[in-house]
Amino acid sequence: MKILFLCHRFPYPPDHGARIRAFHFIRHLSQRHSVTVATLAHSRQEAVEGQGLKEFCHEVIAEVVPSRIRWLRALGALISSEPSSVAYFRSPALQGRIDESLNAGQFDVIIVFCAFMAQYVLHWRQGYRILDYGDIDSGKWADYSRYKRMPLSWGYGLEAGKLRKYERRIAQHFHQCVVISQGEFEEFERFEVDVPCTIVPNGVDTEYFVYDKGDQKGISSIVFVGRMDYFPNVDGISYFVKEIFPLIREKLPNIELCIVGSNPTKSVLDLARVPNVSLTGYVPDVRCYLRNAVVSIAPLRIARGTQNKILEAMAMGIPTVATPEAAKGVQCIPGRDVLVADSPTAFANQVIKIIKNATLRKRLAEAGRLRIEQVHTWEGSVKVLDTVLNQMPKCIETLTAEPGTGLNREPYLSVR
Repeated sequence: MKILFLCHRFPYPPDHGARIRAFHFIRHLSQRHSVTVATLAHSRQEAVEGQGLKEFCHEVIAEVVPSRIRWLRALGALISSEPSSVAYFRSPALQGRIDESLNAGQFDVIIVFCAFMAQYVLHWRQGYRILDYGDIDSGKWADYSRYKRMPLSWGYGLEAGKLRKYERRIAQHFHQCVVISQGEFEEFERFEVDVPCTIVPNGVDTEYFVYDKGDQKGISSIVFVGRMDYFPNVDGISYFVKEIFPLIREKLPNIELCIVGSNPTKSVLDLARVPNVSLTGYVPDVRCYLRNAVVSIAPLRIARGTQNKILEAMAMGIPTVATPEAAKGVQCIPGRDVLVADSPTAFANQVIKIIKNATLRKRLAEAGRLRIEQVHTWEGSVKVLDTVLNQMPKCIETLTAEPGTGLNREPYLSVR
């Protein structure tokens, strides 16, 4: 089949977040189909760094839209009914090239990765159309509005309302929708649209993130991994350092915390002044930092979708402590695969318990790795994606009609 795959961020190199998910989908689909990728880059350097994507697909259509132009478009949308997030990812140049490609070739399938990119194909009525929301982003902006001060809280609240209407409306332009987790599926269900939705979970490369069965004897460090200009990460690690870490150091005064992640904000840089806290900034490979830690933490108070940081730590057999918000996007059993805590004292106690108990560390390491192999491999995730594509023949008679009618709305889960 000929597939047009639209994604909001250049999916190469697959080094974080949505890029990883998009890349694995593209690579898998290209093994059996002809895939054309349409995407955006912030700079020519990003576009050049992404040239390696051409090895994994038939064609790459990319346009550079600098951040300054993106933000001007987003600000301009504030006084309109259009979500600023949609305006941020608009490119007339990319729209023209996508239209040329659509008119020149008969695509059997159009896959839109992230709701913001749906704007480029809403006018197109040919082919089987799939929308991968990943996360329902309106929920994230609503969360931000509760944690930010005025006037930002007002702005995020306004964006959440506009984006929710947009997310609901565009669903009806597609034959099939996809989300990343059970929580996001429940968010989608609140749209009350007659469009089927499938859960395609995130995976992790288990050959890259390898489990070392040896116990981390003598290691006395805690690790946090994440992009450090992303507000949920900044808020989460600030919460940990200020409210949880002191409780841990009362019992374990020599314990160290290593914060691993690129583009740290000023507030994150300030955390490195706290005794026993270190900050790496960007690193090309997080595995050595995970391997040198006795416990990984995900103390996020704002979390949507699936936290890759938890998947990667579990894959490497690094015991993990997470908040309920961070753990809910992972198909794990709290207490068996990861430890979950919802208060500073409880979180600190769970970390201390892991550090002091070698038997518990081993049990969590083995259970976490096994759970990843069962439900969070990319091999398993792309099989679910194939199931979505295989539904196309059942809908062949409705392809030229309006999407969203007469299809099964029950989610497909790789593991129940």
